[in-house]
Amino acid sequence: MDAPAQHAAERVSALVRRVVAPNGGPFTYKGTCSYIVGAGEVAIIDPGPADPRHLAAMLAAISGERLKYVLVTHTHRDHSPAARALQEATGATIAGCAGYAPPEIDIAGPNLDASHDRDYAPGIVLIEGDRLEFGGVSIETLETPGHTANHLCFGLSEEKALFTGDHVMGWSTTVVAPPDGSMTDYMESIERLRARDDEIYWPGHGDPVRDPARYLRALQHHRRAREAAILHRLAAGDETIWEMVAQIYEGVDKRLHGAAAMNVLAHLEDLVGRGVVLCDGAPKLSGRYALS
Repeated sequence: MDAPAQHAAERVSALVRRVVAPNGGPFTYKGTCSYIVGAGEVAIIDPGPADPRHLAAMLAAISGERLKYVLVTHTHRDHSPAARALQEATGATIAGCAGYAPPEIDIAGPNLDASHDRDYAPGIVLIEGDRLEFGGVSIETLETPGHTANHLCFGLSEEKALFTGDHVMGWSTTVVAPPDGSMTDYMESIERLRARDDEIYWPGHGDPVRDPARYLRALQHHRRAREAAILHRLAAGDETIWEMVAQIYEGVDKRLHGAAAMNVLAHLEDLVGRGVVLCDGAPKLSGRYALS
């Protein structure tokens, strides 16, 4: 199923409609997917950027209905800012992840605060196992840190569906960028999802994942292969992240090399923590690395 035209709401299941924001790009694919869940009394999951066109499309899609909740998986600026405008327009309650907490030490080098919505202010902070009920449906909260420290997923038991935000995406692997992102947490969160029986994932970008169990295995295999590639480059004599990126991501759009470097850093942070790799200090973009 291809992503629908921007601005238009598309019914994708009996209980779910999707509106794609007009913010397509190398990190967002065709745009942020905002999901309307329920009928009559509804919630919107990941309202997206504060773009007036997207806001108008969401409000048009729920005309005549009551928006009870605006749910947010994480506070990246392509996911949460429109929550405030929806709240002002409808009186809905903003619920979901905790606000962004800046790290005490930025081991990545450049400060990543700009990617977060610092004005996000939930009325309800949801934690593992919390449920919200509206319009005859129930939304379950799962804590899935990794992409960000505050990332959540939301389960819709009536359809055995999971709204995965940026934790699992159908079009690309997830960027894990320290210090807010953690490869260790990400892999643990993926393993936790494997214990569930969801039949479909609705991601924050791209098409649905219709065989979650198989897809999760593929994600784990991909991360193990990337780890092996990093260890191979270290064995070949590479000492810096940028040397590794140039080899491992050869042929990849250079606009994505910054994100690739952050992913390599996330792997190295995990490998250093496990004692497999050594670093000249705390793992950071400018660090020098060697096999233990």
